[in-house]
Amino acid sequence: MSSSFSWDEPEGLAARGTLIVLSGRGEHGGVYERFGRRVAFDAYRVRALGDPAADPSVLDEAAKLLADESLPGPKVVVGSDTGAHYAVQLAADADALILVGLPTSPWTSGSWEEEVEARTACPTHQGRLAADPAFRRGALAENPRLPAPRLDRVTVPVLALHGTDDAVSPLETAREAYAGSGVRLVTFHGGRHDVLNDALHRTAAATVVLFLERLRLSPELPVIAEGPA
Repeated sequence: MSSSFSWDEPEGLAARGTLIVLSGRGEHGGVYERFGRRVAFDAYRVRALGDPAADPSVLDEAAKLLADESLPGPKVVVGSDTGAHYAVQLAADADALILVGLPTSPWTSGSWEEEVEARTACPTHQGRLAADPAFRRGALAENPRLPAPRLDRVTVPVLALHGTDDAVSPLETAREAYAGSGVRLVTFHGGRHDVLNDALHRTAAATVVLFLERLRLSPELPVIAEGPA
């Protein structure tokens, strides 16, 4: 079984829900530490798993977490890169999905520099990937056979996050994949492939928390705050 990483709510606060993160190509759950810590600070528990495309046991592990009654709801599956395809497979047992950088076409690169630049514009995260022995360089060019994201069969709320400058999964093809499905797509100007670990990671985390807070009120996602009419 793949290793998992956990971040919990601060002591003294009641947990407000659980996020189960499925990583993408070459990644492991620890890659999402910054995101996990930030969301946990807002009292959401985070369990970050590996890449289901590389390790099928990840899906079994995610299913056990969804069935674990000791973890508070709502339970939301977050899939990044290829993990987004597998997240859709778990929709029937989840309260919502968050899909990040859904892959829509093959991507190839001739160098590590091109790969890391395509993944993120954040120098801190670029440095982390470069120094991480558990991260697999070159994996972004792998194109595993993925389950079709049958979003037309998903009945729970879905939030999609996508960078406007995503060279791995161009925004326009992502829009086509989401068209007609009822998915709420939020785009990040200048954002690259891994929106949760990109230069705008704070804004991405805030967008996730707002989605979670609305989900806690109702699956209909009532508006919490709006600007002047």
